[in-house]
Amino acid sequence: MLLIERHLLRQFALSVAAVAAVLLLVGLGGLLVDLMSEIARGKVPAGLLLSQLGLRSVQVLPLLLPLALFIGLLLAVGKLYGDSEMAVLSSVGLGPQQLWRPLALVTVPVAAVIALSSLWLAPSGARVASEMVENAKRSFLVAGLEAGRFIELPGRAGVLYVGELSTDGTRFRQMFVQSERDGRLDVITASEGELLVEGETGRFLRLRDGFRVEGTLDSKDFRLMRFGENELRVPDVAPDAGDDELEGRSTLQLLARTDAGARAELHWRIATPLLALALGFLALPLGRGEPRQARYGRILAALLIYVNAMVLLVLGKGWLATSVLPAWAGLWWLLLPMAGLAWWLFRIDGRLRAPRPVLP
Repeated sequence: MLLIERHLLRQFALSVAAVAAVLLLVGLGGLLVDLMSEIARGKVPAGLLLSQLGLRSVQVLPLLLPLALFIGLLLAVGKLYGDSEMAVLSSVGLGPQQLWRPLALVTVPVAAVIALSSLWLAPSGARVASEMVENAKRSFLVAGLEAGRFIELPGRAGVLYVGELSTDGTRFRQMFVQSERDGRLDVITASEGELLVEGETGRFLRLRDGFRVEGTLDSKDFRLMRFGENELRVPDVAPDAGDDELEGRSTLQLLARTDAGARAELHWRIATPLLALALGFLALPLGRGEPRQARYGRILAALLIYVNAMVLLVLGKGWLATSVLPAWAGLWWLLLPMAGLAWWLFRIDGRLRAPRPVLP
């Protein structure tokens, strides 16, 4: 590798890394806001905040890294032209087509990382994150309950307090539960009890030796009952209707399935690294400009190209899942034209136009 190619490779890599760091920070901020909202609604235990944030950050890598690669390369190529470095390189016989080798040495490894994330890391992260939330329902400790402290029940359905808690978080002593539903107040105390889990969503408290007071808030008609043993269902939050269980399936499991939803998810995972390759090679011809030309226009153009490509990919995934598009078509109808455009621009990039004939 020539010394100048090493210099260009370093510039390209540093630019992509800087943009990726900024986008990841922004993405982590958005994920943190979403997680805090889910914790407030009781969907995710507060004790799993950091682990869920880390696992979900892996899931957004296939979405953020193609954009980071595209913008980073556009800025780096634009800097070469803006600082007249490209004019100096051209004077020693290095034209735009000689930039493709260092660009490929940055684009291909980033696309490989995206493929690794999309095909393996992101599904594994989604599966582990879901399993952690499900396991949290089996223990008060993971759900954030501490002895001697009041906590809010999921969905703001009431408050819960225990005086003592076992080491595994399933048995307790001196419990107080207050809940409200449809204008009725329900207060339960128990000397001891345990947490029982039935199925995927059913959680029950088996209480022993306690009292129960219930009645309406707008009247003084309350009933007091004493029980030797009683069971109380812990409110759960239903999963979002848009949650896709296929996101947690491994790629090998998707390959073994023939239904439309699995095929759509499989094509989506394959498309993201290929999209990164196409965007990476489009960055060189699109990044060319005049020395005094503003660079921010390239960023806007990159965002528009990326957003349009992602919108088409999302639409294509939906069409595949609903069988509007046949499975063999996949998302190639978008990826192949982009690859063809990148190849065509590569062939014509840097060619000198034929001089105009001089009129006599």
